[in-house]
Amino acid sequence: MNGRVARIELRRSVAPWAGALVPVFALALLYLIPGPWAWDNVRWTEQWTSLAMWTRSLLVFLWPLVLGLGALQGLRDHRSAMGELLTSTPRPAWHRAATLTGTIALTLVAGFALLIVVGGAQVLAGGAYQHLGWLPISLVAALALIAAAVLGMGLGRTLPSPLTPPALTVAAFVLTNLLRTAEGPAIPSPAAPNRLVLLSPAVSQVREVLLTLSTSVHLGQTLWLLGLAATGFALLAAATRRGRLFAVAPVLAGSVLALLVLPSDPRRTYVVDTAAAAMVCEGRVCVTKLHEARLHDLAGPGEKALRLLHGALGDRAPAAIRESTGLRDLLDTPERSRTAVLVDFGDGAIGKAKGEELTRALLGQGLAPACAPRSEREGGSMSDIVAQDIAAAWVLGDLKPLHGTAQDPDRQTARALPVWKRFRALPPAERRARIDAVREAALACGDSGALDQLPGGASR
Repeated sequence: MNGRVARIELRRSVAPWAGALVPVFALALLYLIPGPWAWDNVRWTEQWTSLAMWTRSLLVFLWPLVLGLGALQGLRDHRSAMGELLTSTPRPAWHRAATLTGTIALTLVAGFALLIVVGGAQVLAGGAYQHLGWLPISLVAALALIAAAVLGMGLGRTLPSPLTPPALTVAAFVLTNLLRTAEGPAIPSPAAPNRLVLLSPAVSQVREVLLTLSTSVHLGQTLWLLGLAATGFALLAAATRRGRLFAVAPVLAGSVLALLVLPSDPRRTYVVDTAAAAMVCEGRVCVTKLHEARLHDLAGPGEKALRLLHGALGDRAPAAIRESTGLRDLLDTPERSRTAVLVDFGDGAIGKAKGEELTRALLGQGLAPACAPRSEREGGSMSDIVAQDIAAAWVLGDLKPLHGTAQDPDRQTARALPVWKRFRALPPAERRARIDAVREAALACGDSGALDQLPGGASR
């Protein structure tokens, strides 16, 4: 395809519109509509894998739109009534099909690359962990957009009706959303067969920053998308009914190969990025390689919190601080440990705090580890937060609310102050016994909560 032909196709086809749709629509959604992609710890510009996964998740909208645009382009010959004329020319049909698909493929890749560049510049500016593990996720996303456009053109040429583009768009949107809702948000446990779910070009929302897609998922989805693209191209180039029938063969072959390669077990779909999860330590404070940039700010307050915990609990105190790498679904309880203070940067009390506020938050987490599921933690497990407020105040001598949580500091103080006054009135030995009970209840995470162990702290 020479430059002159490419310029003609750019003027006569939907290629420029398809290429512009991808970054414009995606950036408008990411910047103008509040959503989980803007949450601090999993923000789409926070890490490279988060960037790739969030932009890939947008295919739930982009893929049907590109499919519809491709179908609209496939109607061109029918609308211009040139079908019989073109079949009489000596130039093979696949030459014209290759020119058209090549032009649209280039604009789609350029548009998606622009989206990645915009996000990647912010990832680089934030000093994120640098790696290339995110690249296959984005490459498969680009292939999915190309496959959608080519398949749409083939179906549009085969079914030359004005209803074809909107019907394909709606059907694809419904299908991708059905497959998406069948998948779990963090550690997938889909209601539909896992291999069938993975035929969707989109992925689930980012909940765990250490998770990435496995190699078998990349390979299986690539085979499936290549089959779709090959079928679309064959339909676009087919001149006879027999050719259209044979055009179905690539998608059937691709689906069979993909279903053989894609994992049947949901727990083999999203796997831990072992390089990103490797621990980096400064003294007794350790974080994952993914969050190494946070280590310096955590180390000083962390060492101070460990010294205070040892002075308060003696040999029973946690001996280290490390980032939690335990995977959990949205409603699972957080990981807890007797020997270490486990931190989760998704917890605003720790992820947003610095200096003395961070020391206080680490003390609270060490004495009364959070027991509430993540959704309650973010949405306001008042009992957990107040128990940590009082436990940290026992060590530091003054009651202050934890900042960065979803609970208003004034509400925390109003709930904690009566309990704190009654707690301070107890003899020192009784106070120590109550704190021990608070810690045991938090670690056990049973029916009796940590705050229930304090005078006046029973749930109400």
